[in-house]
Amino acid sequence: MINLKKKEETIVVPESNGPEHLGVGLGWDPDDNGQPFDLDASAFMLGADGQIVDEPFFVFYNNPSSPDGAVMSSGDDRTGDSSDGGDDETLFVDVTLVDPRVQQIVFVATIHEAEERHQSFGQVHNSFIRVYDQDTQEEIARFNLGEDFTNETGVQAGRLYRDGSTWHFEALGLGVNGGLEELLGIYAAKFC
Repeated sequence: MINLKKKEETIVVPESNGPEHLGVGLGWDPDDNGQPFDLDASAFMLGADGQIVDEPFFVFYNNPSSPDGAVMSSGDDRTGDSSDGGDDETLFVDVTLVDPRVQQIVFVATIHEAEERHQSFGQVHNSFIRVYDQDTQEEIARFNLGEDFTNETGVQAGRLYRDGSTWHFEALGLGVNGGLEELLGIYAAKFC
């Protein structure tokens, strides 16, 4: 397992002999003062132009699976109150099913209603995003979100990108202050 830093590690995920079924898990703990945090894991499936290839290729709580069946959400956890300290939300990826138009999948974490609740990642306890092999449950990489972000309400955590028949995972670690709306402006501008 590799603890990822921004732009520092790239993990090769070959279709032929590496994991074909990946989990991208998002976890966090509820605030000690009882203030709820609702973090959301989402995926943008992008073409060569850096935009989602079509509207249904944005996977999030209101669209839990991509049309090609390659990315599926475990559902929306609104509290982060898992008793085992594990993943609260997961995006499941089958690299063998990814639409050929999709060149990369960007995984993001955002705080729902962050502006209204005056919340940021600096207030969230033990938040992380991790990549693991679904078949073996072996963790491949982990990125701790709370260490580098204080005022941000959205984080572009990492991306899975295609290089011929090989997939690579790269930690991005890029924060935004506008949450999901800001990220939609980046990756789905032609549909907004």
